[in-house]
Amino acid sequence: MTSPPSRWLWRWDRLDDLAPAALYQMLALRQAVFVVEQACCYQDADGRDAHAWHLSGWCEGVDGPRLGLYLRAFAPEPGGAAVIGRVIVASEHRGRGLGRILMGEGLARLEATVGRGPVRISAQAQLEAFYGSLGFVVDGPGYDEDGLPHLPMVRTPPP
Repeated sequence: MTSPPSRWLWRWDRLDDLAPAALYQMLALRQAVFVVEQACCYQDADGRDAHAWHLSGWCEGVDGPRLGLYLRAFAPEPGGAAVIGRVIVASEHRGRGLGRILMGEGLARLEATVGRGPVRISAQAQLEAFYGSLGFVVDGPGYDEDGLPHLPMVRTPPP
């Protein structure tokens, strides 16, 4: 395990604003974690990326900036909640509390972009306690998504 980077460069982009190399790293990281590591055969490029904001955390690697943290976020539908998904901490950066930092940054950026309001996630059931520690609560029955147990969770911003 390598030591954690001392600081992260954050980017909050729409799909059209991503440089090709950044887009490649984003898709490669999502596939490495959600398809290969989790042995889950599904269509990651789901046609929704053009409607999302992409939060990426970059650190310096031996061959230049490397993507280590990522999530995507969606504005709320009328009368609905905003959505955060595809939350990833690259394997070499896990176990250091960076998931909490990533989610904090994502919630702050989302609120600054679309305003205060509820945020929904489709959480892998194994991460219920983690998301619960960030203020998310289970909001319905569990379900199977691509062979993995998930829970619908929602976070209402504090007053």
